[in-house]
Amino acid sequence: MASKIDHLVIAASDLAQGVSYIRELLGVEIPFGGEHIKMSTHNHLMQLGNNVFLEVIAVNRDTRAPKNPRWYGLDDPSIRQSIQTQPHLLTWVINTPDINKLLKKAKFSLGQSELITRDNLSWSFGLPEDGRLLAGGLLPYAIQWHTNTHPSTHMADLGCSLKRLDIFHPFSQWLESLLQSIGALELVQVNLLPANDTPYLVAHIETPNGIVAMKSIGSGLVF
Repeated sequence: MASKIDHLVIAASDLAQGVSYIRELLGVEIPFGGEHIKMSTHNHLMQLGNNVFLEVIAVNRDTRAPKNPRWYGLDDPSIRQSIQTQPHLLTWVINTPDINKLLKKAKFSLGQSELITRDNLSWSFGLPEDGRLLAGGLLPYAIQWHTNTHPSTHMADLGCSLKRLDIFHPFSQWLESLLQSIGALELVQVNLLPANDTPYLVAHIETPNGIVAMKSIGSGLVF
């Protein structure tokens, strides 16, 4: 059962802020994607090559708040505060042909499989009950698309592609063991940090203006 990188998640206080951030960082105008009614969020989307895409996501304040916590920790006050000034790389997502099998094999909890829909798309997504980031965003969420072709093939191709995803963590062996359990260890480069350093992600993205390193703000969370 092969896992693949599905997409990167950029959290923003609002979509206009997120679009401006991508414009300044990558030099492209990322177009609107759609709304997630179940989560009260909306997004902008673009291809990153090889069935990978970039998502800019924000809370949709024009809709009623969901019954359960939103995904990606977007209801966490510390995350909301961190994106007020500037959006940032929040986490990543892998896709799998059998999400229920992957959730059972994982050495950590990715949550329960939930059916999500947007327009004519539907997918199953591993959602923690409390909506938390997994290991502060360093461990990926899991998705299974219910489509014949990957949805990124219908997204805008703006000449950007993901070249590499690095994870920096002081407990690299612990992280590698968890990634191995979901078939994701070979998808990323895990790097050892000194014991007291804050973990973080770096996505290396090729753009029309050269390669850009997109870094998360880091998180002190390890579980």
